[in-house]
Amino acid sequence: MKKALLVVSFGTSYHDTCEKNIVACEQALAASCPDRELFRAFTSGMIIRKLKQRDGIDTDTPLEALQKLAELGFDDVAVQSLHIINGDEYEKIAREVQSQRPRFKRLTLGTPLLSSHNDYQRLMQALEHQMPALNVNEKVVFMGHGASHHAFAAYACLDHMMTAQRFPARVGAVESYPEVEVLIDSMSKEGVRAVHLMPLMLVAGDHAINDMASDEDDSWKTLFNAAGIPATPWLRGLGENPVVRAMFVEHLKQSLEAA
Repeated sequence: MKKALLVVSFGTSYHDTCEKNIVACEQALAASCPDRELFRAFTSGMIIRKLKQRDGIDTDTPLEALQKLAELGFDDVAVQSLHIINGDEYEKIAREVQSQRPRFKRLTLGTPLLSSHNDYQRLMQALEHQMPALNVNEKVVFMGHGASHHAFAAYACLDHMMTAQRFPARVGAVESYPEVEVLIDSMSKEGVRAVHLMPLMLVAGDHAINDMASDEDDSWKTLFNAAGIPATPWLRGLGENPVVRAMFVEHLKQSLEAA
């Protein structure tokens, strides 16, 4: 059988960030199943269009990639999502995989990063690997994307687990709860003296650069500083973290074993 591995991420238009995060994950996944040929798809139409217009680079959507793989004669395809939560983007992938299932003898789909209770525990261990040494009354604040989808609760769950386990970090979201203002209020009352800001996203893209680390009036760095809590941003996506990459490899393995 012709075997393929299709790795699906939201995507990024930053080439260096793509190499450090998306390519690093793709390579780790490909190394775990060397009998499969590697392919890529992005779920963001905006990023696909930008890469095409700016750089002349063609990137498939998951549906386009699956259709091409069927036409190329692949009959065993493993799809792995690089998304963080089981939100709209992942549900769209799942629907497209389901629609193409009759075209393959075997078609599997690996889950996003936060898909089980064990994933939350493992992610906390992974984040410890990339956190700087903290002084007394310092914490790390991780910026999640957030979502209108009900899976936005994953960010609050991770934040709650960190607090319950006295892990020296908090989690907020750009587009949903917990909002940064909630964290600032809570940490001010707690007596936190300084924070380090890190993206809880696969890549350190626009949100990390602009909403987290910039000098704009509404950036997280500016808001923490204004509240008297000095903030140091770190522009590093989760894809650079080897333990996170290992988690995605494990999700791929689980999906293949279940099929």
